[in-house]
Amino acid sequence: MQLLKSLQPAVVWHYFERICQIPRPSKKEGKMIDFLISFASKNGLEYKKDAIGNVLISKPATEGFEHLKSVVLQSHVDMVCEKHSTVKHNFEKDPIVPVIQGEWVKASGTTLGADDGIGVAAQLALLASKELKHGPIECLFTVDEETGLTGAFNLEDDFFKSKILLNLDSEDDGELFIGCAGGVDTVATFEMETENAPEKHFAFKVKVSGLKGGHSGDDIHKGRGNAIKILNRFLWNTARKHHMKLHCFSGGNLRNAIAREASAVALVSPSHKEQVRVAFNIFYDEICTELNESEPDLGMHLESCDIPDTVFTECFQENLLNAIYACPHGVMQMSASLKGLVETSTNLASIKVDDDKIIVTTSQRSAVESAKHDVAAMVRSAFELAGAEVQHGDGYPGWTPNTNSEILAITRESYERLFGKTPVVRAIHAGLECGLFLQKYPDLDMISFGPTILGAHSPDERINIETVDKFWRHLLDVLVNIPEK
Repeated sequence: MQLLKSLQPAVVWHYFERICQIPRPSKKEGKMIDFLISFASKNGLEYKKDAIGNVLISKPATEGFEHLKSVVLQSHVDMVCEKHSTVKHNFEKDPIVPVIQGEWVKASGTTLGADDGIGVAAQLALLASKELKHGPIECLFTVDEETGLTGAFNLEDDFFKSKILLNLDSEDDGELFIGCAGGVDTVATFEMETENAPEKHFAFKVKVSGLKGGHSGDDIHKGRGNAIKILNRFLWNTARKHHMKLHCFSGGNLRNAIAREASAVALVSPSHKEQVRVAFNIFYDEICTELNESEPDLGMHLESCDIPDTVFTECFQENLLNAIYACPHGVMQMSASLKGLVETSTNLASIKVDDDKIIVTTSQRSAVESAKHDVAAMVRSAFELAGAEVQHGDGYPGWTPNTNSEILAITRESYERLFGKTPVVRAIHAGLECGLFLQKYPDLDMISFGPTILGAHSPDERINIETVDKFWRHLLDVLVNIPEK
């Protein structure tokens, strides 16, 4: 059943809907890789796969365009897997169900995967066509962009030959991206210290939900709430005023998504039961007032539950709650040279229980390498003071803008001619694979562009239908205006 068959350009939406049927969580893209190889074989196209799973499909120039330079088009095949807590969906087995809502396409209660499924769909449409005009092209499909840039990190040397790269992983029509932030993950691991839970206490579960969440790069500056920080604030105050004992605390999911939900189970003596309920209502009202504009659907719920067997020791509980309170989250510095661009930020992404450990995952981004490491050290210090073991990931480099880029001039002129409007040229705070490509291919001339996608990395992800058509027309026009060899 093709729900999107009425949309234009039909060929792009056809492949996008086909991709929605293929489960492709990060690090589990095997079915998508098999599909790409089968697609190449059926269309008589050369392909190769490297050891990590990246796929390159090549197509010769159409007649009359053999004189143009070769171009590599690039998208990542994995998607962020987020859903509303009330939705039953297995991202490893179930297809994504796209729906049309006015001017937008979104999914039914889950992320849509337009990031970067729409780029993949455009590449497939181009590869399958017998009529479209272009010079020699290579289409690079990378794996695991969302949870570690694994495909880009492990891309084999000389995997592609082109000197011009079109990254199709941007999310704002009318904007051309020529730079991006670098990033690093910082993970704190606590060894849980527990004791028997006291008897005859009031046990309650408290939950934060209804937040917008979103992309920790694109949306970090929008003043949205972080469910972990909100819940921790309530628990921290309750522990001091009402001698609360904490049994568990979890929230968030992916390192590159702002935490939308969090929950905890705690105990207080019966004499504090009503005081805690009153304090909760006051706190909920305060948070709703603070976040009235940015989080109109914020929900907090407190309900009684069974007394658990264990609680955290007083010392461990204090260290954990203090560390999360002290851990920075949000924008740390705006760019002084590019108006409106976040230069440095950090995201408190998740807190999860793993056997006898509590693991807190954060991620830092910056356009300035030294600032990236500085904010990562700031996060590290907060957790080390609380007794956690802290490790940094390998990180990834930023992409330094080149305003004299030849492909930038071509892409900008094309957009102006097609749509009568000068596109904005800027860098992006989100991470792109381009910085890693530049390390392996220092002579690459690169640009990134795409249609408008809102709510990426959240169940509110949606893609604007009109801008997909513009993106496709723009891409085709750029390809016929590539410089000669």
